[in-house]
Amino acid sequence: MIRKIIEIDARKCDGCGLCVSACHEGAIGIEGGRAKLLREDFCDGLGNCLPACPAGAIVFTEREAAPFTPQAVEKTARASPAPQSELRHWPLQIRLVPVTAPYFENADLVIAADCTAYAYANFHADFMRDKITLIGCPKLDAGDYAEKLAAILRANSIKSAGVIRMEVPCCAGMAAALSAALTASGKTLPRRDVVISCDGGIARR
Repeated sequence: MIRKIIEIDARKCDGCGLCVSACHEGAIGIEGGRAKLLREDFCDGLGNCLPACPAGAIVFTEREAAPFTPQAVEKTARASPAPQSELRHWPLQIRLVPVTAPYFENADLVIAADCTAYAYANFHADFMRDKITLIGCPKLDAGDYAEKLAAILRANSIKSAGVIRMEVPCCAGMAAALSAALTASGKTLPRRDVVISCDGGIARR
């Protein structure tokens, strides 16, 4: 049937995920770092996602599409499994973690500000899967983390390292600590930093 449905321009999409949160039917998801219409029959054509997109990557179009089926949306919502934890080690706090823990060997290291897991709804699946996560708060913890992180980098075969932090100024200390630790350890590693906005989206990556 011909009906109104959204269309997402992957060239404009920056993968912030705000449209996913705005779509109450679960029609949109993130694949390969970009938003994608996953289920045509879940898109009600009302466009709650359009104003949520800061990049202007979503527009309405009229085309042949599967009819919207609210019953399928409701059934899928009831059947959806609970999100799975990706936590594979303990403790998480930078101050508490042992420098020579066995899980650091050949690990991809994620250094996350405490608030990020609360602000970003899909934190486990998007950032923790198959990685070792350490957490801290540069505003509340005394001193910085550079010395401890440098010791971890020196003592282990870390494959990559990155920071997940909030967009607030105090959180910049997380990225600075990793930079200082890399310099002090003499290591050069692939690095990926992500900044989470205060409304739960991805501000920069």
